[in-house]
Amino acid sequence: MAINLEKVSNILQNFVSGTNDVQGAALVTPDGLPLSSTLPGGMDEERVSAMSAAMLSLGERIGTELTRGEIDRIYVEGDTGYGILTNCGDDAVFLVLANQAAKQGLLMLEIKHAVSDLKALLL
Repeated sequence: MAINLEKVSNILQNFVSGTNDVQGAALVTPDGLPLSSTLPGGMDEERVSAMSAAMLSLGERIGTELTRGEIDRIYVEGDTGYGILTNCGDDAVFLVLANQAAKQGLLMLEIKHAVSDLKALLL
């Protein structure tokens, strides 16, 4: 069954517009190829996708070396906000960009709901 990219795009757009303090989101393959994104202006979708895949690969190696098991989420905190990569099944990774005002518990709950919706489309 083919992935319905229009539905994926709608989920991303609704997530970004409906979640407080979220600035952008993208769904990328583990190989670093973009599937769909709603990113802030000026961000290169392909570059962001490639960096996300690199972070995921490195995170998985670190998880293995530190015997932390399978990595579910990678979290990067900077002085202006967060980048959160969440496993979205075998074929995709969900990237969320949020500003520093984001309430982390609420953000993680919203990410969990979005990932559930995205996984249903990726089956």
